[in-house]
Amino acid sequence: MTRRYTLLAWTAAAATYLLIVLGAVVRITGSGMGCGDHWPLCNGHLLPPLNDIGTVIEWSHRLLASVVSLLVAAVAFVAWRERRRETVPYVALGLVVVQVLLGAVTVKTGLTPFMVILHLATAMLLLATLLLAARDATRTPGWRPGSVLPLGLAFVTLLLGALTANLGAAAACTGFPLCNGQLVPAGGALALVHWTHRLLAYTLFGYVVWWAVRSRRRAAWGVVALVALQVTVGAATVLLGLPPTFQAAHVAVGAAVWAEVVLAAR
Repeated sequence: MTRRYTLLAWTAAAATYLLIVLGAVVRITGSGMGCGDHWPLCNGHLLPPLNDIGTVIEWSHRLLASVVSLLVAAVAFVAWRERRRETVPYVALGLVVVQVLLGAVTVKTGLTPFMVILHLATAMLLLATLLLAARDATRTPGWRPGSVLPLGLAFVTLLLGALTANLGAAAACTGFPLCNGQLVPAGGALALVHWTHRLLAYTLFGYVVWWAVRSRRRAAWGVVALVALQVTVGAATVLLGLPPTFQAAHVAVGAAVWAEVVLAAR
């Protein structure tokens, strides 16, 4: 029975990760209103005419969100059937409900940056809870020493990255590693947002290196490798003029960093 629960939790986590990446594709391609302001229908249809790429992308995102919802409900149901004592699967179920409601509000309010970022934050928390459900099914739950700071840094860095993208601040800092060639950029509020995101990323990298050296754990070094890759992809994205493929890769690696930090912290 535990094997079925674990498999369901890992599958739900993987689907949630894909949902986060597809959500980034929705933003990058400007497909957020591909279904109009209709919800839960798409342009007034359960299965809309798929003759527009924006509609295809947004509808695919909603379809995957439905799959994630069913998977999380299945995880919670199996946990209940097996009389598991942990509360994590039920927290995940609650987060799915919140995420669905936030998705509806985000569409109805015209994709305001605040709602988009709140929607992403909930998705990241959902991913974390599902990873914990899968990991804790086969071991004693507990946070490792020194794990709180990398968890907080990773989460805030991701949200600042989302804020940078949704405010249109990605182009406010050119060059790398400095912002417009300056340690203290003078490009206004957008440059400040972008530069704060970068400073957090640099801080995260420095801390996880220290964390890995101190703990001597392979999982912590895996976090170091992913954060280094994320900084590299971010630099390439800026230096190449923000190509959409690199923007999507930046979100994909960022979500992977978050997932690896959560797993390494347990």
